[in-house]
Amino acid sequence: MSRYIGKKSFIDPSVIIGVNTFIYGPSRIGNETIIDTDVVIGYPTRKKLFESRYTKQSHGIFELDEIFDELSEGSVIGGHCIIRRGTIIYERTVIGDYTETGHNVLIREDTKIGEKCRIGSYTIIDGMVTIGSNTVIQSNTYIPPKTVIGSQVFIAPRVVFTNDRYPPSKRLIETIVEDDVVIGANSTIIAGIKIGKGAVIAAGSVVTKSVEPYTVVAGVPAKPIMSREEYEKRKKNYENLVNLFPWK
Repeated sequence: MSRYIGKKSFIDPSVIIGVNTFIYGPSRIGNETIIDTDVVIGYPTRKKLFESRYTKQSHGIFELDEIFDELSEGSVIGGHCIIRRGTIIYERTVIGDYTETGHNVLIREDTKIGEKCRIGSYTIIDGMVTIGSNTVIQSNTYIPPKTVIGSQVFIAPRVVFTNDRYPPSKRLIETIVEDDVVIGANSTIIAGIKIGKGAVIAAGSVVTKSVEPYTVVAGVPAKPIMSREEYEKRKKNYENLVNLFPWK
């Protein structure tokens, strides 16, 4: 059992850090954050590992943690966060206050996540992703580079975003999810589209075209089926059934 904290890291004295946790580079962790066991923060990029003078040297033995600490540009994690067991956060990632991860989450480099977000277990945020505040991403979701997700967004489990229309190509394109969007479980979002503010994507949909604001779409390929206003009416009626039949 061990832990490693980089020479340039700044960690607020109130932070709790578990064993087998490794913090590299000039990482910064805010007050009252919990860093669970088996977490890595500030992991250096693949490019740096290949280009490192250590990996090019023909002989010599180095401490791996010392190498990673020197290579890493660090990450920033705000205050009152919970980073759960098995999470790996690459360098140049910024995470806002009160955000938490589930178990075994991977967050690659150059990702920015706002305040009060929740990232579900086994989710992969594959770098160069921007996420607003108060957004919930449930378990086993995949978010590739060049994805932009707004605030107050709800993403159910096993949603897959894409960034390449003819994989594997040399052209990766941006996918945008605006504020207040709901995306149902097992949906697939095809590269290059925009999901407008307040839109709802029904579970199991394959979204191949941009979605207008406050529109509900469903199916393969996804097509409009109702307005967000109608969706909210049905949601309210559904919730009221709990009061009528509390045993159900």
